[in-house]
Amino acid sequence: MAETLPPDRNRSAGKNRGGKSGKVADFRYKRPPQPDARAGGRDGRSPAANGHGRRGSAPRAEQDLAAIGAMKPAAHGEAYAALDLGTNNCRLLIARPSGRDFTVIDAFSRVVKLGEGLATSGRLSDAAMERTLAALTICADKLQRRNVRLARSVATEACRRAENGIEFIERVRQETGIALDIISAEEEARLAVLGCHILLESGDGPAVIFDIGGGSTELVLVEAGGEGSRVPRILDWQSVPWGVVSLTDTVGRSEDSETARIARFAQMRQMVADSFAPFTARVAGAAKHPDIRLLGTSGTVTTLASLYLELPSYDRKAVDGLIVPAAEMREISARLSVMTPYERSTLPCIGQDRADLVVAGCAILEAILDLWPARRLGVADRGIREGILRSIMAAERQSERTLKALHRQRGGNGSGRPAR
Repeated sequence: MAETLPPDRNRSAGKNRGGKSGKVADFRYKRPPQPDARAGGRDGRSPAANGHGRRGSAPRAEQDLAAIGAMKPAAHGEAYAALDLGTNNCRLLIARPSGRDFTVIDAFSRVVKLGEGLATSGRLSDAAMERTLAALTICADKLQRRNVRLARSVATEACRRAENGIEFIERVRQETGIALDIISAEEEARLAVLGCHILLESGDGPAVIFDIGGGSTELVLVEAGGEGSRVPRILDWQSVPWGVVSLTDTVGRSEDSETARIARFAQMRQMVADSFAPFTARVAGAAKHPDIRLLGTSGTVTTLASLYLELPSYDRKAVDGLIVPAAEMREISARLSVMTPYERSTLPCIGQDRADLVVAGCAILEAILDLWPARRLGVADRGIREGILRSIMAAERQSERTLKALHRQRGGNGSGRPAR
């Protein structure tokens, strides 16, 4: 694969940070029998949770993916799957290979709010875990029905930060058969770039790709040029623990008056800007280029793009790949920040689910536009799941090329049979 891992200049040393691993399983998601106990350790936690680190010594995703080379090539009708469990959403994508690309055959997305209250309690709540398990049960059924051969299922910031994150991962495995892997912020950034880079606006200047999640935001500086199918080289990156859920929970939901809403929004922007400061300093020189580019993947960006287009309901085809003037996005953000929660909930494409979170997303977006003042903003309704699928397919293509080369070296004909 052409993608390059970002230099880990901002790695947390905390014991709950995820590792770099990414598991790919030849697993058809037959639900296992329910165990008598939900945890394996004496303290009620899974055995893996009793150590101080999370998969810190596990191999990189590329190595795990390369291991599938020993498996038979995909048969007709077999599918790949990518599952992304974030702090706010649970998303599944199932696809079949189509040349060097893929065709989506099934998808699922649900707001589960897994990280609700995590910023203040440090733990995943019982209600949040139950909501998430209900969604993952639906995912498991889809994976089984769709003849999925290879899948990668990942969990991000909520499970990285929560004291009971690994315990919850084990519970998911026992109750649904889905083996989630808690990936690092570094891997999350890489997968987001891999999934959406093709939508970068053409140009000669450097670009920033960002992903505003529920519990964290990733910023990635990629090389100049790099448009088209080639994955751009990652020059720098940073992840901060502010997403739409974590920022909202930390600042609070006090919106009793317009004055309070203005002050709340300003506080959010400042907190995010302070966290971005190291990255801001490092990219200051690149940001002065006259042709910088910006691409965002998140519910915040797609929601604001829908409001920009004045869509009566969300339309992925209209939003994915859209280029919007940055000034227009700032204007929409400013309007939303002073609205009441009820006023926001009545707007098309926001509704009740996003009404209390979109303001935090706007604050993060404004901070990004401040540090990387591009004139236009590209919008992507794709990201980690697509990055996972492309990783799996690229690894399979590489393994097939390796096998063919071995056959040729041994005097074979590439079919696995000796040459006559």
